[in-house]
Amino acid sequence: MSQKTLTEGTRTGAEEAQAASSKRWWILAIVAIAQLMVVLDATIVNIALPSAQKDLGFSDGNRQWIVTAYALAFASLLLLGGRIADLFGRKTAFLGGVVGFAAASALGGAATSFEMLVTARALQGVAGALLAPAALSLLNTTFTDARERARAFSVYGAIAGAGGAVGLLLGGVLTDAFDWRWTLYVNVAIAFVAFAGGWVLLSNHRDAAGSKLDVPGTVLVAGGLFSVVYGFSNAETHDWSSPQTWGFLIVGGLLLAAFAWWQNRAAHPLLPLRILLDRNRGASFLAVLITGAGMFGVFLFLTYYLQLNLGFSPTKTGVAFLPMIGALMVAAQLGTTVLVPRLGPKVVIPLGFAIAMVGMAWLTGIGVSSSYVSHVLPQLIVIGAGLGMVMPPAMQLATGGVAAEDAGVASATVNAMQQVGGSIGTALLNTLAASAATDYLAGKDARDKLVQAQATIESYTTAFWWSAGFFAAGTLIALVLYRRGVPQLDEDAAPVVHM
Repeated sequence: MSQKTLTEGTRTGAEEAQAASSKRWWILAIVAIAQLMVVLDATIVNIALPSAQKDLGFSDGNRQWIVTAYALAFASLLLLGGRIADLFGRKTAFLGGVVGFAAASALGGAATSFEMLVTARALQGVAGALLAPAALSLLNTTFTDARERARAFSVYGAIAGAGGAVGLLLGGVLTDAFDWRWTLYVNVAIAFVAFAGGWVLLSNHRDAAGSKLDVPGTVLVAGGLFSVVYGFSNAETHDWSSPQTWGFLIVGGLLLAAFAWWQNRAAHPLLPLRILLDRNRGASFLAVLITGAGMFGVFLFLTYYLQLNLGFSPTKTGVAFLPMIGALMVAAQLGTTVLVPRLGPKVVIPLGFAIAMVGMAWLTGIGVSSSYVSHVLPQLIVIGAGLGMVMPPAMQLATGGVAAEDAGVASATVNAMQQVGGSIGTALLNTLAASAATDYLAGKDARDKLVQAQATIESYTTAFWWSAGFFAAGTLIALVLYRRGVPQLDEDAAPVVHM
């Protein structure tokens, strides 16, 4: 590349940065709205799931695919989406993701069968994989002043964190007032605002324009992630000894190993190993994976407990989760801005995991006639406080010091870890919960309503115990892997906080 070309490229980047600077807070608003849409769909459908299941008539064994199809497609393609944003421009990726998400949501809202709904959810995941990394990268390149950048990501993190609460509450309100289908249709309105703002405000700067797309790496990682999650999902409908379970798990492991081998040899790797080699960054990726595995299962099973066992309406169920989200957001601000800068992640993140573990173990005390105020509310607050000390600091450390040309794929890796953890956790916990219910019913009168109710309690508490186990493992892993002391992040590298 000639010096003239380099100068022109620098001038173009500087001009775009100056243009973006003048409208940076509007860009933050548009990016936050779009990301809110993606975050909403991690929880909004959970609240509507019992109503959708009754309407379309699918089985308990299949219900997990409404959640898993979205998370699996999202996780499998996130690295590709991040690299597309780096290669072809963040505006192109952002707008394409917004349009795709709206179209898939409209299809899901009009679903007339289980298969149609699952397909729509998978397509939502594909669009989200393009949208989410582009959104994070846009903030990385828009805010160049260190203090403004920290403020922008603090606002973005708070909005993204509130997305979980908004999803739960909005899902309940829409399901009660209209129909479960409106939990999907609402994305069309949000997408319209995000697209209009993005079209007017964004520029299409590319930091990795000279690189090429790693097609073999994309195929290997997408196939590997799909096989691993599909294998866990098959354990419920088949058996752990079935080839469709362990066979897919082995194939997935081999494909992911081949992906790691290829990334060390590819001229333009999909996931450059330099992103993973930092010790704190690697520990943070594992922390995000583990929180995803434990947290997604909690939302799913506690939703069913509140609605089917305690008789909560969808709206009341959404409100019931708000204290957990509130505790999470308060702890997130405290952990990211006060505790980690003073104590370091080796103290804060293991402590957060330990607190979440205690809350999950405490939640196993629920029963058929339990009260929300005494047996659910305190536990949710403890779990939220613990996770708030883990998630934002880990996500920030996972992308600290990453070069501009890797911003998209680094952000995608953080999202991928959370979604893969959620997919595996949901599939595994659903399998273990179903097995626990079956074991409890063995030798008992399955027609007795009290016996049936107790069987569901056994399934929920089994899932909660395993989630507590995930968090216990996270405590030990974080304690061993994180470096001592306060991390020294590069001030020129954009911190990323994504909930």
